[in-house]
Amino acid sequence: MSVLTPARMRPRDVLRTGGAGLRSRPLRVFLSALGIAIGIAAMIGVVGISASSQEDLNRRLEALGTNLLTVSPGQSLFGESSHLPEEAEGMIGQIGPVTAVTATGATPAKVYRNDHVPEAESGAIAVTAARLDLLRDVGAAVTAGAWLNEATHRYPATVLGAKAADRLGVVRPGPDQRVWLGGQWFIVVGVLGPVPLAPELDTAALVGWPVAEERLGFDGYATTVYARAEEAYVVQVRGVLAATANPRQPNEVEVSRPSDVLAAKQATDAALNALLLGLGGVALLVGGVGVANTMVISVLERRAEIGLRRSLGATRGQIRAQFLAESLLLSAIGGVGGVLLGIGVTAAYAGLRGWPAIVPGWAMLGGVAATLVIGGAAGFYPAVRAARMSPTEALATP
Repeated sequence: MSVLTPARMRPRDVLRTGGAGLRSRPLRVFLSALGIAIGIAAMIGVVGISASSQEDLNRRLEALGTNLLTVSPGQSLFGESSHLPEEAEGMIGQIGPVTAVTATGATPAKVYRNDHVPEAESGAIAVTAARLDLLRDVGAAVTAGAWLNEATHRYPATVLGAKAADRLGVVRPGPDQRVWLGGQWFIVVGVLGPVPLAPELDTAALVGWPVAEERLGFDGYATTVYARAEEAYVVQVRGVLAATANPRQPNEVEVSRPSDVLAAKQATDAALNALLLGLGGVALLVGGVGVANTMVISVLERRAEIGLRRSLGATRGQIRAQFLAESLLLSAIGGVGGVLLGIGVTAAYAGLRGWPAIVPGWAMLGGVAATLVIGGAAGFYPAVRAARMSPTEALATP
């Protein structure tokens, strides 16, 4: 007497059976997959936007250079404001690896749109004396008009930073565009674009060094010295700048590297990204609960089908594999959809900000893998419950 053994189901048969179960409830499948997709899209979007921002920062720093150092006066031992020696620029220029040196100086003057604006409403715009080589050394650019030259830096002419021009309502510089600066009219000859490595210039009205001394009460002392050094020697140059700029009181000199400020800002953004990733993880967990709920209801609704299949010879393992495959397919659909949605969000946001759109490959693969793990965990209990039903119990269910 021969014993009948149940036919084995190939992986393709398991997937086909699981897919048939999903096709029978399209709306419920869509809503459950949507929960998974939202969680994955949130995580992919955060990682992608962060990577795009980092890549944009790296490209900007590569273009601007990370070898810019700034020297400014600090305070004396008694808390009084100090100033750099007149020879500071020249002495810094004598350092071997230093390739360029320029400076700006703060003046006591104020600038207004016209001579009728109240004195207190200066808009926090500084009037700053500037060397002619400032633009080249700090990586700034003129977006309208022209920079100061050998002629205009001796006369009442000014170049406005990006924010300063906006606050003063200056759109087009030219001979007929004037501002009330230091109690006299100055012609606006140019407007700068944003200067990432020297953001203090964005809110400044820049004038020539000679005219600042002659007309604005400028004492001639540099308040910020910008130095470019060879990339390989930036750390060493930074270590000797204070003593070189002010040999008598090096403790009264502050030295900074502007690119470090941008890197610190990126680190702050990374902390926020970690929070957003946590929120994306919560959304993914909620999506997993939705998948589990869908599979539990599916088992309850299809008890008759389970009983029939068991009566026809299906083993508990085959029933368990069928429902586990449904759960994994449902999660995979949500995961792939979430990855595509996350890529779209990243590309759209990066495009609006003018960034390169970057989505790391590990994030995409990790997103799909995470959904499969959640899908397996969410479908395990319903699959085991379905496999434990006896044929008579399942068929007797109305």
